[in-house]
Parts: sequence; structure tokens; C-alpha cells
Amino acid sequence: MQSKKRNARIAGVLYLLVIILGVFAEKNVRTGLIELDHSEKTISNIIEHELLFRLGFLGDLGMQFTYFLLAIFMYSILKNTCELTAKTMLLSVCIAVAIMCLNMLNQYAPLLLLSTTNEPLEFTNNLVVFYIQMHSHGYHIAQLFFGFWLLPLGFLITKSKHFPSIIGYGLIIGCFGYLLDFIIYFLSPETNQKLSEFITAPADIAEISLCLFLLVAGIKQNNN
Repeated sequence: MQSKKRNARIAGVLYLLVIILGVFAEKNVRTGLIELDHSEKTISNIIEHELLFRLGFLGDLGMQFTYFLLAIFMYSILKNTCELTAKTMLLSVCIAVAIMCLNMLNQYAPLLLLSTTNEPLEFTNNLVVFYIQMHSHGYHIAQLFFGFWLLPLGFLITKSKHFPSIIGYGLIIGCFGYLLDFIIYFLSPETNQKLSEFITAPADIAEISLCLFLLVAGIKQNNN
């Protein structure tokens, strides 16, 4: 039990890091610097705030690494509840992390283009915007799997006596929210921009709740 409680606290710290690094990279860097409707402004922002852009790149990579470690610790805590489901959860995260890490090449490409290219300015600018768009699309492809991982995770939490069931049900709802957001993104990007925050809100609430529970309580003192 003490080993599980320790692993739960470590998982809570990792979850917190995933949230902090992910929010920093998305909200403080990409949202602040990238305006796909204004390519010249985006390129100017990257050039003027190159260090911030690079920090966002490292923040994303750090988030993906801690996300991978988080899944390993959650697997160690929940594998006795249902090992097959726990392995499905872990595999989903591994696939999501692999896609996101490969996709990071699209995010780094603009830095290389803006610092080393000898091509005409207009051609370079078009390539920069293309790679930024590719990164956004790649991130949403990974969402298929980092959204899906909430389904086995939520199921395991509802069946485990170590966690409040309500968090598990919230994660399951959050999974379907992410998958719906994934579908809308590729079918109707304009609609997705209007609805995305609302659709993914249940997942955000459930994940933050799980993170706080792991940090504060660790796990309930029950035998599984």
C-alpha cells in the first residue's frame, strides 16, 4: 500500500507538470505568437521572440516526456484492477507521445527556415506557415490517442477502490469530448474554433481533479 501511495504522489507531481508545461507551450507561446490568419505577424513574432518560441518547443517536449512517465506510474497503480485495460491505457499514451514527438519536427522547422534558408522571402514565409499548420494538424491527430487514454483510465478508476468513482466517470465523459472535438476539427475547423473549449472542458475538469486527488490524498487507504 505504501508503495502505491508513493507512486500515486509521484503520478500527481507528473500530472501537474504535464498541465503546467502543456499550458505554457499552448497558451503562453503558441497562442501568443502564432496567428495563422496573419502569416506576416506570425513570422515577425517568431523572429522577435525566438527564445520564447524555443522555450515553448522545450516545454512541449518536456510535457510529452512527463506524460509518458505519468502513464507508467498510473499503470503501476491500476494494473491489478484490470491488467488488459491498464495495458490499453499505457499503449494509447505511447502512441500519442510518439505522434506528438515526431510532430515536433514541424514546430522546429520554422526556426531552421528563418535562420538558414537562402530561398526568396515569400517562399520561405509560405513554408513557415505550412509547417505551423502541419504542427496543428499533427497535434490534433495525436488527440485521437491522448483523448482515448481517458477511457481506460476512467474505467479503471471507477472500478478501483483507491479513487472516487466520480473522477473516473468524468474522465470517460472527457474522452468522448476529446474524440468529438477531434472529429469536428477535421470536418469543420471553423466550428471547432467556436466549440473546442466547451467540448473539452469536462476532460480538463476531470484531469485537474485527478491531479489534485493524487497530490493531496495519493490513494484511498482501501484494499483493492
